[in-house]
Amino acid sequence: MATGVKPRVKVPKTAAAGETVTLKTLISHKMESGQRKDGDGNVIPRSIINRFTCEFNGKPVIDVTLEPAISTNPFFEFEAVVDAEGEFKFTWYDDDGDVYETAKSIKIA
Repeated sequence: MATGVKPRVKVPKTAAAGETVTLKTLISHKMESGQRKDGDGNVIPRSIINRFTCEFNGKPVIDVTLEPAISTNPFFEFEAVVDAEGEFKFTWYDDDGDVYETAKSIKIA
């Protein structure tokens, strides 16, 4: 398991039915491309977040496949239409098989 991995998300607390809201996510993850070498000339194994997904009330909002060129601490900002009260579920998948999840609710104002 990667150490120091911390997902953070920003979701508005309320929205009008049918409103488009902006969602922001950031995950603290060192990310290693698998192409660098350590001081002894050994290849440092690849260790990246390789996939990010977001669902709203069980329906997909975004699904992103990440490649080794992704930066440390990947940040995503995207929009979603809120048609009802519910919960956004955010999931990050790590090369080592770990899965990091967090969720935020939104209410209809």
